[in-house]
Amino acid sequence: MIYVLQKARHDEESDPLEESKTDDAIYASELLPKESSGPQALPVRRAKQLISLYTMVQNPNMTHLKISELVVLPPLWIRCDGSDPEHTCWLGAEPLKAGNKITGINFYLVTCDGPTADKTHFANLEDLKMAHKTQHHSSVVMTKGFAQYELIRAAAIEDTLVESESNIYVDIAWSSVEKILETPPLISAATLNIALESGDPRSPVYQLYRELQFLLALAEGLKTGVTEWPEPLETESAVDLVREFLTDLKKKLDGYCMSGNKNGTEKIQCDTAAVDSSIKSIFSERGDLDFAEQLWCKMKSVSSYQELIECFRLVIKSLEHGEIQPWIHQGSSSLLSKLIQQSYHGKIDAVSLSGITPIQMLLEIGLDKMKKDYVSFFIGQELATLTYLDYFISTSVDLQEQVHRVQKLHHMLEIMVSCAVLLQFKHENLFPLTQTCMKYYKENPLNEKHVFQLPIRPALVKKFYQNDHPEIWKVDISSGHGPREVKTMWQVSTNPPVEHMTSNNTGLFSDSTVNGSSEERMYFTTTAKCSQVLFP
Repeated sequence: MIYVLQKARHDEESDPLEESKTDDAIYASELLPKESSGPQALPVRRAKQLISLYTMVQNPNMTHLKISELVVLPPLWIRCDGSDPEHTCWLGAEPLKAGNKITGINFYLVTCDGPTADKTHFANLEDLKMAHKTQHHSSVVMTKGFAQYELIRAAAIEDTLVESESNIYVDIAWSSVEKILETPPLISAATLNIALESGDPRSPVYQLYRELQFLLALAEGLKTGVTEWPEPLETESAVDLVREFLTDLKKKLDGYCMSGNKNGTEKIQCDTAAVDSSIKSIFSERGDLDFAEQLWCKMKSVSSYQELIECFRLVIKSLEHGEIQPWIHQGSSSLLSKLIQQSYHGKIDAVSLSGITPIQMLLEIGLDKMKKDYVSFFIGQELATLTYLDYFISTSVDLQEQVHRVQKLHHMLEIMVSCAVLLQFKHENLFPLTQTCMKYYKENPLNEKHVFQLPIRPALVKKFYQNDHPEIWKVDISSGHGPREVKTMWQVSTNPPVEHMTSNNTGLFSDSTVNGSSEERMYFTTTAKCSQVLFP
């Protein structure tokens, strides 16, 4: 536990339970600070007074205070407004302990400046090391580096920035830093961080995402009784597509289909996997679509409840009259599959195409089809076994939960496809990432803002960052050991390092690549220093 002190708000009438909300994104209409936009900082002078009081009440030598029993307080951090020449943004203090006894206080001073693109104002590593040695009377210091690079960022479409939280970045840590802003050596430790939102129109599996959205609309309609029909995925009406589909099947049954067709039975295409050629090698359409799955491919362009009923009326009529004898995969428990199985014996149960029944029928065949799509990918790429996927495709839970789990499968697919296509990851990297994602989603609800992490070798992604500017670059200079260890930290970052300080230069264009331009990267500089006071 730590204490964080900040300036009290004036709107005391507001709900005390409501947490202050800050938005990391800076929009054009919000460039100027607002009084209630985030936590408020204290004047540096006042912060220093509070740090002094914090120290006094824990100093055993302050006997005149007549404190009967000293209590070890949690660490204290105070937000500062940067009003001093050094632009102090944080002051901190933390007790040093030996057992239950307080032996001293660690003080922390964090200063911030910028943003600036002028690297001549950046610190020199040797100067930082010498200043640390002088302050702490150290003869030997150690250095550790850290850098963060964006590998995939929101790119431009028609000169506009895509609003997306998706980001793939790598954190790299190493020892023995040689110079400021040096590129991390290949022997560094690296962690890939992936936060990916589904639905990017540029995604190779975007058509599958649209199919999933239709499935979600059906599930919502089943739950609320009101279905919002999305824009059709096809230009031709669903009724016409289904009628043509049934006519073709009837012709085959009647023997009109040429037996010499070199492809055997005609392969009904489904644009679910009409994906970019760069991804076909790892995600291609299945060639084993059964009747129900092919029907889903036609009916996913349904745009009204009336169309839905008419499509199923045509199908049931064909089954009742024996005009078609479709095949279906084993294991399906959908109502339509049961009707098809009954048709093999010449009689099917009467089905009332009213209320939510047609919606449930379509939802069931869509779920069956999409589950098989995802299973085909993960098993085909040897990223998971059917046993490991059982949780995601189980029919022992209700339809709403089944849909929720299919959403999880799609999110994992988006992550794997992005890493395979954009980062050129091979099986040896995709497999552990898949296991990480599946483990998380077996224990947690869908969360597309979650950051999945994967330890990697820097060489795997070096070509993506070796000529790029880091988002964060930091060096830690340390000396001493254990409780006597003291550190100096110097950092540059493209984003403001603290939420309670603003700059007139902070804005939308502090990035080096805005819509493909190559402006010099703007950086905030932050320095954190530590000092110790030992009580005699």
